[in-house]
Amino acid sequence: MKKKWSLFLSTLLVVSIALSACGSDKAKESEKNAQSNEQGSGQEEKKDDAAGEGEIVSEGVIKATDPSKSPELANNRKDMAIIGMTAPKGIFNPIYSETAYDTYVMRALFKGMLEYDKDGTLKKALAEDYQVSPDNLKYTFKLKKGLKFSDGTDLTAEDVAFTFTALHDKSYDGPSDIVKDAHIKGGQEYREGKVSSIEGIKVIDPLTIEFTTTEVSATALAAIGGLEIMPKAYYGKDYKQGNLGYMHDLFTKPIGAGPYKLDKFVAGQEAQFTANENYFLGKPKVEKLIFKFTTDETNVQLLQTGETDMDAPAVSKDQVEQLKEMGFLDSTLYRTNGYGYIAFNHKLDKFKDKRVRQALTYGLNRQEIVDAVYQGYADVIDIPQSKQSWSYTDDVTKYNFDLEKAKQLLDEAGWKVGADGKREKNGEKFVIHFTASTPNPVNDAIIPVAQKNFGDLGIEFIADQMEFNAVVDKRKKGDFDMLFMAWSLTPDPQSSEGVFSTKGFQNDIGYSNTKIDDLFKQANSTLDVEKRKGFFHQIYKELNEDLPYIFMYQRRDMFATNARLQGFDMSPYRDFTYSLPTIHIQ
Repeated sequence: MKKKWSLFLSTLLVVSIALSACGSDKAKESEKNAQSNEQGSGQEEKKDDAAGEGEIVSEGVIKATDPSKSPELANNRKDMAIIGMTAPKGIFNPIYSETAYDTYVMRALFKGMLEYDKDGTLKKALAEDYQVSPDNLKYTFKLKKGLKFSDGTDLTAEDVAFTFTALHDKSYDGPSDIVKDAHIKGGQEYREGKVSSIEGIKVIDPLTIEFTTTEVSATALAAIGGLEIMPKAYYGKDYKQGNLGYMHDLFTKPIGAGPYKLDKFVAGQEAQFTANENYFLGKPKVEKLIFKFTTDETNVQLLQTGETDMDAPAVSKDQVEQLKEMGFLDSTLYRTNGYGYIAFNHKLDKFKDKRVRQALTYGLNRQEIVDAVYQGYADVIDIPQSKQSWSYTDDVTKYNFDLEKAKQLLDEAGWKVGADGKREKNGEKFVIHFTASTPNPVNDAIIPVAQKNFGDLGIEFIADQMEFNAVVDKRKKGDFDMLFMAWSLTPDPQSSEGVFSTKGFQNDIGYSNTKIDDLFKQANSTLDVEKRKGFFHQIYKELNEDLPYIFMYQRRDMFATNARLQGFDMSPYRDFTYSLPTIHIQ
């Protein structure tokens, strides 16, 4: 499946526009850019010619040809569905979840006032209604009557206020930056400990809450409406301003208002759920749900034997054909709202010259890597944005594989080839330690190609392989040279500000560019789509020139589902978790 470090970004843009960045529901997602261990779902079937080898279905649903072939092991589960996914870290909390896999679990347990629809627009969830003032500075939400958390306690505006207060606390150390996303009046002062309450959060009555912001922000509606709500009586009973440390003890003991309740979590193995009888849309039809933690080496086999009902195998022509041949699987494919990349550690001197970063991009045969893994189901990219986004532009430099250009740039940057054929500068050999998650088919493709290509440039490329969550930890500590990961994007592109701005809450690679900082601020200060599009085109051109990452590809997502399990309705903006309340076994 895929990465997730996100923030819930959304916007007051025209509702017909599919915004684009890390995400999920329209209201809730100023979304967290979800960091994922990239592995590789569209409604109308389309056929594209890919890789020069005939027609392939690259978007749409490939229906099962013979559902009767479903394994007996799966058929015997009359009230249970088992969904395979990469193992999460165990951070099941709306304001702390970072990886895509933690977020999948969290979304099964929690719900926000708004959420994203299939086209990337925001729609009501726990909110009965909401209003935005004419000056776009005040947001008023009316909650549905009779809302309850999974423990049976009432969900009120006080719970909403507590959730946002906790997110503003100075001791908060999660992946979001609500101050920058929403600009709630008094929020910065509360974070600094100067005041004891947030002026811009006002509980009108048990079902009504009002947020007042200090400036117009394209991300405010999603950042406020899309955040999942936590019960104050449970998460806030030990809360004292400036001390959220106790919250970490509750990561694997969550209580929310989502469609399911967590019964048991076994790290590295599975998470077990029971349908929430207090869910506001009614108790889900599937009584028992299990997220079984799988890998690229096991996910297809477990689908074939019936040990799982759904998973997201890596997308390739061979994999698609294998799944089709099983006969009992529905395969959903769609263009990923996200991208894969190789990050540089900008805190290291060897990567501070953009000519070096450009050389390494020219000097890596990205097309060979992408074709090897995805076989026509992914496109090489040169900017950090999905092609379906309204902000996308193709008017940038194309870093097609060119060793001679790479050598020229390295020479200009002072990295000269020594007598031993190795590049060096100021007595230092150019060596790259590549931190790589395993098992991972993308890393398996990157490593030999990079060793060959960079070796031809006189650079030694050493792979240090480990499990995914260990890579995440090393990234957060800055303990790496280069590494591969992927970002999930929210419908609004503003979420990338947290990744590329100098003080971005998800910028843990040390990248800094004041021009990028200024452009993101300008893009967020207006709700005019055409003006924002212009700013983002400038952002992408600058990032394309400055290269904080080696941008790798945008791929297709593929979810393979046993036909016995129906009701999933996915898109680039709504992953499988949004369908959990409506799926059923037939």
